[in-house]
Amino acid sequence: MSAQMDELIAQFQNFQNKVRQAEARFAGVGDMQERIARLETTVTSPDGTVTVTAGAGGMITDLRLTAGATRVEAGQLAATIMATIRRAAAGAAQQQAGIVDETFGDAFGVDVTAQVREAQAEAFGTVAAEPASEPQPRQPSRPVRRPAAGDDDDFDQGPILRRS
Repeated sequence: MSAQMDELIAQFQNFQNKVRQAEARFAGVGDMQERIARLETTVTSPDGTVTVTAGAGGMITDLRLTAGATRVEAGQLAATIMATIRRAAAGAAQQQAGIVDETFGDAFGVDVTAQVREAQAEAFGTVAAEPASEPQPRQPSRPVRRPAAGDDDDFDQGPILRRS
């Protein structure tokens, strides 16, 4: 019976050690949350015209355009902005994953940073090329038609509901 009691005591002590380890790991959750809330990733486009800052969760917190951005064709500028946003959001997600990995280490046997990078590679085209957008054909300009008085399509001149 003494051997059984010694075994039970050893198991209980092992359990207590695991509980203390879990408590120590979870004690860092508050610090982890603060670090995540403060994280920022700033990315500038290769041509230098667009700078985007992303925070926790990939939320865009700042977008800056240089004076040179006004000289770029609108479609190209939009593509540059979107690519820069994707890079900033991806960087923020990787930074966030790194903070989680630092806090929990290998406690759960999951490498969050590697999983985020793998998901991003698939989503952002490292594995498969991102489809290129095709330029939209320009519509010929036509003169603007001013609506005649009483025209039903002219909602700027008065109420849109008729009185019976």
